[in-house]
Parts: sequence; structure tokens; C-alpha cells
Amino acid sequence: MRGGGCRAGHHPPELIMKLTLHVWRQRNAGDRGRFVTYPASDISSDMSFLEMLDVVNEALIARGEDPIAFDHDCREGICGMCGMMIDGQAHGPRRATTACQLHMRTFRDGDEITIEPWRADAFPVVKDLVVDRSAFDRIVAAGGFITARTGSAPDGNAIPVPKAAADLAMDAAACIGCGACVAACPNASAMLFTAAKVSHLGLLPQGQPERRARVRGMVAQMDAEGFGTCTNHFECEAACPKSISVRFIARMNRDYLVATLADRGAPASGDSGTG
Repeated sequence: MRGGGCRAGHHPPELIMKLTLHVWRQRNAGDRGRFVTYPASDISSDMSFLEMLDVVNEALIARGEDPIAFDHDCREGICGMCGMMIDGQAHGPRRATTACQLHMRTFRDGDEITIEPWRADAFPVVKDLVVDRSAFDRIVAAGGFITARTGSAPDGNAIPVPKAAADLAMDAAACIGCGACVAACPNASAMLFTAAKVSHLGLLPQGQPERRARVRGMVAQMDAEGFGTCTNHFECEAACPKSISVRFIARMNRDYLVATLADRGAPASGDSGTG
């Protein structure tokens, strides 16, 4: 196309950026920690946020300094390991985007960026930007499973599942357990994470036998881990990189109430089924 029009698939040219980073450095859980300022030069706008940190760490190692510790694994927005606060926002300024999928073109040349770990008593800092999220593992272990025999791969149509229930269960199962919901919540609540794990099994026929025990066990473990309570700030949904809906919290609360009433011998209508 003539006249300066855009060609199909044309992308803006790569920009080389210079940034200033204010990074939380903490040697271990017993250290008080502090912010340390680092220059980040020769940063391509096409890099991911974690690739930018890799470049900064290479420079630190070359100078004989301790590199910045941060969690990462798949770098494809799937594993949930890359959780960190970027300019006060969980995973950074783009909605429904993990830190590893956040590209530096989101920022401007010359920007100052503050990077710190999740802030929650239930997520103690291990080092720098790394926190211990094993509390999530213990919540899942308290009921996030089914005991039905699996055997070989079953026929996909052996147990009919209504499409609405299957779709909703998949929406809940999208949770990657990154902890952004906890970090964004003023109360450090883990309700969205727990609700997603309760719901994605509770919506399916295979999850019905343990439905009451599951919600009781997982909520009890969540409380035991020291997470805060939900007071409907909706920050968890806003920060979630997978856009998990707070409606799952309401569903979990209903299941928990039914399970509690059933334990007391009261009628427990609505406990069965996938609704």
C-alpha cells in the first residue's frame, strides 16, 4: 500500500529503553529488607518483564553482585510462578496478564518502576521477590481432589456433564494459583483462590461424593493458614490474570453453609447435583 498506509501484520519498530528500577532486596525471611535502585539499560520494548530482569541480573553478576531472586517457570502465563507487585499492582498494569507475559512496550523510555514481592503474612518472603506460597498447596491438599477410581482414560461421554456446568467448571479451573488475589486484597484474603479450587470440582458429577467434606476442609485450612476474610473489595477479581469471577466466592459460601447445616442435622437441600 502506498501513501504510508500500514501493511497487514506490521508492528511498530523495536524501541531500546533505559529504565530505573526500585527493587525490594531481602536476603532471607529474617532480614528486614529494603529497596535498592538499579539502572536497566539496553532494554528492548519487545522483551517480557522477566527477560528485562534477566538482563539486569546479567549485569549484576558481571559486577560480582548478587542477582535479584524471582520466581519463574513456564514463562507462558500458565504456571503462576511469576507473581510480583509492579508499581503497586499485582503482575503489573495490564489486566488479565501475568508478569511473564507483560511486555516492556507497556512502559515508556525513562520510566521508574517499583518491584516488590507479594505482601501477605501467609506468604512469607524467602528472598527478594520470592515468597513461600506453600499455604496454597496445603489448602488444595485439604480437599482439592476426588477419590473416584481413574484407571485408564475413560470414554469422554461416559458421564454426561451439562455444557453450562462444564463451561463454569473450566472457568474456575483456569486459576493458576499465582497468589495475585491475596496480594491485591486489602485483607490478604485467599477466598478467590479457594473458591475456584472448590468450584471446579464441585460443579462436576465426579466431584459430588466429597462436595461437603471438600468445602469444609479447604475453608478450614484457608483459615488456619492465616489468610484474611473477604469484605467484597473485588480487588481479587481485578488483579487475577485469568479473570476468575468473584461469583465463585458466593458459590463456595453457599456450599459451605449447606455443608455446615448438614453437619448439624438440618435439611441440606441443594447439596446434590451440579448447580
